[in-house]
Amino acid sequence: MDRAIITVLGAVRVGIIAAVSTYLAEKNVNIMDISQTTMQDIFTMIMMVDTSNSNESFDVLHADFKKMSEELGVKIQIQAAEIFNSMHKI
Repeated sequence: MDRAIITVLGAVRVGIIAAVSTYLAEKNVNIMDISQTTMQDIFTMIMMVDTSNSNESFDVLHADFKKMSEELGVKIQIQAAEIFNSMHKI
């Protein structure tokens, strides 16, 4: 299993969860766990996903999320779970 962590941070707006989850479904990436919250006007979401059956490379996913970040006006990052865990000492 190839796990990745996706984080989303930005101003609250309609359609963020729909855009990210629709994109993942189109790329055959399975959402394993998800947590999202809003703190006043700030939207936060973290997802653990399985990319092992994805029809795109990790580099393409990363590039597409960069474009989506600009389109949605939020910061979206995807990292391999091992890197995320190492950086955050989990």
